[in-house]
Formats: sequence, C-alpha cells, structure tokens
Amino acid sequence: MVDESRMSAMTTEQQRKRNVRLGLILGTVALAFFVGFIVRMVVLGG
Repeated sequence: MVDESRMSAMTTEQQRKRNVRLGLILGTVALAFFVGFIVRMVVLGG
C-alpha cells in the first residue's frame, strides 16, 4: 500500500511537470501568434 502511494505521488509529480512544460510551450506559441498579428497590423496599417 505504501509503495502504491509513493509511486502515485511520483507519477503525479511527473505529470505536473509535463503539464507545466506543455502549458509554457502552448503559451509561447500563442504569444508568438499574437505578437505577429500586432506587428502585421502596425506594418500594414490595420
């Protein structure tokens, strides 16, 4: 029982790290699209 609990906690921690990494990647991509859109609006004059 104790081993299962420890293994579950480790899996949860690994999953959390993966989720954080994925979130940062997706956020960066979204930010890049947003910045690109703003730059295009400024360059093309809206």
